[in-house]
Amino acid sequence: MKRIFVDTNIVIDLLSRREPFYEEAAFLFSLADNKKIELALSSLTIANTSYVLYRQMGASNARSILRKLRLIVQVLPLDDKIVGLALNDETFSDFEDGLQYFTAIENRQDLIITRNLKDFKNSKIPTMTAGQFIETLK
Repeated sequence: MKRIFVDTNIVIDLLSRREPFYEEAAFLFSLADNKKIELALSSLTIANTSYVLYRQMGASNARSILRKLRLIVQVLPLDDKIVGLALNDETFSDFEDGLQYFTAIENRQDLIITRNLKDFKNSKIPTMTAGQFIETLK
C-alpha cells in the first residue's frame, strides 16, 4: 500500500472545506478512510491546522475535528534530526516546507501530496497535487 505524505494545505482544504480544492481533498481522505491508501502528516501540520481551525470555529469544534482526523491518518513526529536537516538544507527557501519534506523523507513516504508543487520542485520523492494523484487511479 502506498504511503502518502499530505502537506498542510491539503488538510486545511479538507477541514475548512476550501473551494475549489475541497472535493479532491475529500476524495483523497475517503481513500484512506476506506483503507485503500495510507495517509500521513507531520505533527507540525496538526499544530498549523489547529491554529487555522481555532480561528474559524473555536477550540472545541476544532479539537473535535482533529480527533476525527487522527483516526484516518498517521501523525509523524517532528524531531531534532528533522529540524537540523531543514535548517542546514538550502534546497527549500521556505523553512516549513523543508520540515515537511524531511519528515516525509525520514519516515520513508512514497509520495507527497501538496497544492504547492513549486515548493517541492527539488524533492527526491514524487510530488503531485491531490487531483493529479486521483487521475493516476483511473
